[in-house]
Amino acid sequence: MKKLLVLISFLMLTTPLQYCKGQSETEGNAAYSYRKGDPNGIGKWYMGREIAHVMGFQGMSWLERPEREAEENTSTLLKNMEIKAGDTIADIGAGSGYHVFKMAALANEGHIYAVDIQDEMLTVIQQKKKETGVAHISTVKGGAKSVNLAENTIDKVLMVDVYHEFDYPAEMIASIKSALRPDGKIYLIEYRGEDANVPIKEIHKMTENQAVKELKAAGFSLERNMNNLPWQHCLVFILE
Repeated sequence: MKKLLVLISFLMLTTPLQYCKGQSETEGNAAYSYRKGDPNGIGKWYMGREIAHVMGFQGMSWLERPEREAEENTSTLLKNMEIKAGDTIADIGAGSGYHVFKMAALANEGHIYAVDIQDEMLTVIQQKKKETGVAHISTVKGGAKSVNLAENTIDKVLMVDVYHEFDYPAEMIASIKSALRPDGKIYLIEYRGEDANVPIKEIHKMTENQAVKELKAAGFSLERNMNNLPWQHCLVFILE
């Protein structure tokens, strides 16, 4: 119970990073609309879903909490990805690099791109890289509409509890699609919106149906939902 209260309290204190200043319904994508909604949302909607505020770097310690493995079973997530030694993987919304260095140990002949929009997060990853001597990790400053990765270079994309916070989800998925190789896969990890017992604010959850609807619009199909994590979906998408 104590762990659940800590988790809930953290999400209540999540720091907004970006706002929809100057945006309008005519900004270019008819799928976006604007209206008031959840106080933890940005008032911008995509395909019927309100976009959540981004978690600020001030919550970095929560990403590295000791109980994260027990709560999220992150080791099972990595097994789900079937990482090969030579894989090139992009962690989009890499945060403090919690998954980055674990993946780097498995893809020891490949390369890991840690993509984040916050300089503070990237600085922490760079410091960890220096301390550990792991050479095959690169940090990449992402944008609101692009992951800023070269075309046709990525085997696997990991997004852990971040997609629902993208200000421009359609543009971001299009950018990811461009970076993926033809046989590449997206591993979309989101707290299960169908499960009221998952102790996370509703706006920080996603249902499988909503995720499939949004990714299908971008040209992806659901290969499978691994369905073996305690609180989260592990949705595997491939190019159609």
